[in-house]
Amino acid sequence: MLPPYAEVHCLSSFSFLRGASQPDELVERAHALDYAALALTDECSVAGVVRAHLAAKDVGLPLIIGSEFTLVDDSKLVLYATNRDTYGDLVQLITRGRRQGAKGTYVLTRDDVAAAAPRCLAVSVAGDGRWLADVFPGRAWIGAGLFARSGDRARLQSLQQRAHACGLPLIAAGDVHMHARSRRALQDTLTAIRLRTPLAECGYALFSNGERHLRSRARLATLYPRACLDATIDLAERCTFSLDELRYEYPEEVVPPGATPAGHLRHLVDAGLARRYARTEATPMEVRKLIEHELALISELRYEPYFLTVHDIVAFARSKNILCQGRGSAANSAVCYALGITEVDPSRMSMLFERFISRERNEPPDIDVDFEHDRREEVMQYIYTKYGRERAALAATLITYRPKSAVRDVGRALGLDLAQVDRLTGMFAWWDGRTIDPARIREAGFDPDNPVIVRLTKLAGALQGFPRHLSQHVGGFVIARGLLERMVPVENARMVDRTVIQWDKDDLDAMGLLKVDCLALGMLSAIRRALDMIGAARGAPLAMQDIPAEDPAVYAMCQRADTIGVFQIESRAQQSMLPRLRPACFYDLVIEVAIVRPGPIQGGMVHPYLKRRQGLEAVTYPNDAVKSVLQRTLGIPIFQEQVMQLAVVAAGFTPGEADQLRRSMAAWRRKGGLEKFEQRLIDGMGVRGLPEAFARQIFQQILGFGEYGFPESHSASFSLLVYVSAWLKHYHPAAFCAALLNSQPMGFYAPSQLVQDARRHGVDVRNVDVTISGWDCVLESVGSDTRLLESVGSESVGSESVGSESVGSESV
Repeated sequence: MLPPYAEVHCLSSFSFLRGASQPDELVERAHALDYAALALTDECSVAGVVRAHLAAKDVGLPLIIGSEFTLVDDSKLVLYATNRDTYGDLVQLITRGRRQGAKGTYVLTRDDVAAAAPRCLAVSVAGDGRWLADVFPGRAWIGAGLFARSGDRARLQSLQQRAHACGLPLIAAGDVHMHARSRRALQDTLTAIRLRTPLAECGYALFSNGERHLRSRARLATLYPRACLDATIDLAERCTFSLDELRYEYPEEVVPPGATPAGHLRHLVDAGLARRYARTEATPMEVRKLIEHELALISELRYEPYFLTVHDIVAFARSKNILCQGRGSAANSAVCYALGITEVDPSRMSMLFERFISRERNEPPDIDVDFEHDRREEVMQYIYTKYGRERAALAATLITYRPKSAVRDVGRALGLDLAQVDRLTGMFAWWDGRTIDPARIREAGFDPDNPVIVRLTKLAGALQGFPRHLSQHVGGFVIARGLLERMVPVENARMVDRTVIQWDKDDLDAMGLLKVDCLALGMLSAIRRALDMIGAARGAPLAMQDIPAEDPAVYAMCQRADTIGVFQIESRAQQSMLPRLRPACFYDLVIEVAIVRPGPIQGGMVHPYLKRRQGLEAVTYPNDAVKSVLQRTLGIPIFQEQVMQLAVVAAGFTPGEADQLRRSMAAWRRKGGLEKFEQRLIDGMGVRGLPEAFARQIFQQILGFGEYGFPESHSASFSLLVYVSAWLKHYHPAAFCAALLNSQPMGFYAPSQLVQDARRHGVDVRNVDVTISGWDCVLESVGSDTRLLESVGSESVGSESVGSESVGSESV
C-alpha cells in the first residue's frame, strides 16, 4: 500500500514568471493523484490562495496556506499558517517584506522572521537549520528535494546528517513549479522571460529536468524514505486553517458614539429625503415604500456600515465641492438616492433592489462612485487619512497575458530580434480575445509552419491568461476595522503614497470583503465646471438636480445625433445608432448606452431589438416567465441582469448558480469557463418547454456578454450624465464647450473639433490674447447680461461666447 503524501512546497503562476501552472490546475492534479493535502507556497505572496481555496473546496482537497521566502543572507525557507492567528502572522510578515522593498520585490532578514512569525511552521529549503530550530522549536523541518539527478543518494545522506545535527526531522518537499511534466517547456520559457535572456543562453538557470511537477505517490515512494513522506502528513495535520475562517468587520468610525448602524442610516435617509423632496409636500408614497423595503433588507443582511462608509466618502467630496455620481449594483436604489450617493431618481427606474442585494447570494453590495478626474486624489488621500494605511489599501488588478503580450515575451525568449517581434505583435489588438490566429502570423510575413513559429504559437497560446504582475486597481479601496495586513498582505504600489493588497476584485468578491470603488470620470469635471460657469452668470448656483427632467428638446437633439462632446453617445457608433433608436425618454438612454457595446453586438441583439422597436418585427415571448424578464427590452436580453434572471426563470438555475454564471461571464475573456453552462441551460429550458433553438440563441448571447456586457445599473447611472451633458450642450453650448476644454484630456474628440462644433452652434470663440489670456477658457458676456439668464430653459443661446485664458491653445 502506498504511503499517504501531502505536497508542502508548491509554487503557482502567482510566483510570477516562475510557476507554470494556475492554482486550480495544481489543486485538481493533486486531487487526481490522491494527495492528502496541498500547500500553496508562492514566493512572499498569497495572491493565488483564494483561487486555490475555491478549487480545493470544489474537489474536497485540504489546502495548506504558506509562503516561500529568500532572506537577504540567501537562506530560503517556507512558512505555514496553522490557524487564524498564525495566518495573520504570515501575511503580516509578507507585508513587512513587501513594504521594505520596491514594487515587485521584498526584503526580509532573519530578525524580521523571528519577530513577526515565530508561531508558524517552517521548512528550511536552504540555509542554517540551527537558527530555524531555535526560532521554531518543535515546529520546523529540513526540506529534502530529490529530482532524479545524479548524486541523489549522496544528497539525501547529506540532508539526513544536517537534519540530525540540527535536531530537526527531514521532510519531502517537491519544489513544485508545474502540475504536469508537460509544462516544462513553458516553465523554461517563463524563466527566460524573467531573466530577460534568450532561452538558448539561460544555461544552468533552467531546471535540469521536468521533475518539479506533482508526481505520483508511487514515484515518490521510490525516491524518499517513508519517514520523509510521513512528515508531510504530520505537517498537514497541524495546518487546520481555512480561508473560510476570515470574517470581515466593517469600520466603526461611520457610526457616531451611542448610535447603532441601523438607526444612524435611517436618520441619514430621512434627512436626505427631506432635502430631495423639499419642494413637494412629502416624499412620494412609492418612494417611501421602496425606502422601507430596502432598509429592511439592508438591516436583515447587516449591510448598514457599507452604505454608511460610502455615504461618508461622498459627503467628504461634496463638502469640498467635488462632483460625484454613484453607480454599480446598489447605487440605483432609493436609499442611495436619499443619501446623495446617486442622482438617479428611483421614480425614473423600475429595478428591483433584490437584483443588487440578495438574501440568496449573501454577498456585499457593489457601489462604484465616480469623482471628478482631476480631484479624485483628494478623496483617496481622505480615505488613507481617516482609516490609516494599516487599515485601508487599494485592491490589486491582475495583469494577465493576452495574445499580443504573450507573443512579444515568448518571441524574445526564443531569440527573435526586436524587429521581428514588433512585426508579429503589430498584427494583434486587444479585441483579439484568447486565440492566436495563424492568419495573423502569415499577415506579418512569417510562415506559420516554421518550427520556431510553431513553437512560439504553442507557448504563447499556453501562456494565455497567466498572471504577469499585480497592478493597482483604478480606485477600489478595501477598508477594515482592524489591521488589514493581518487579513491580506499589503505592498507598495509604483505610485508614491499608494499601497495595494495582493487580492484582486474577484478574490475580494469570493471572500466577501468590502470594496468601495473611487473612480475618476472626466465628464464630471466638465459638468461641474459648466454648472459653475452658468451659476456665476445667473447669480444663483445651478446643480445637477436642478436640471429639468425629460426635456423633449434635449431628446430631439440626441435623435439628430448632434452629440459631439456628450457623454457616452458621442462616438461614431453611437451617432449611427441614435437616429435609429430615437431615444425619447430616460430609459431609452439607458438602452442606448448599453446596446452599443461588444456584448450585445457580438450576441446578435442589436438588429432584432431595432426591428422590434421600429415595428418591423413582432414582439414575442416563449412564455410568461421569459416575458417578465424581457418585456422592458422588447424580448431581447440587453443587460447582464436579464441574463441572470433568464437562467433562473427559464432554465431553473438557483440564485447561487446564476451568480456563478455572472462571475464566469465577467472572467470569460481572461480564462473562459462559460462552456460548462451551455448544456445546463439547454436542458433546463427544455424541461420547461422552451425550444432548443431559443436556448442556444440565449447561450450565444451570453457568450457575447462574456466579451463585454453592460449592467443595467451602470447604464442607468451613466444615462443620467448623458442627459445632463446633452442638456448643457443644448441650452448652454458656450459653457459646455469651455468646460470640456478646461477638463482636457478627455472624451472622444480633440479640442479643435469641440471648438468647431461650438461655432456651428452659434458660439463666438475668441482668439488668444497674450495680454489678458490666462490658463482656462472663460465665458464672456455679449450685450446685455440678462440674455445669459434667459438661456436657462430656452431653445438657443446667442449671448454666450468663449474667451480663453489658455495661452497657446489652438482652439480659441
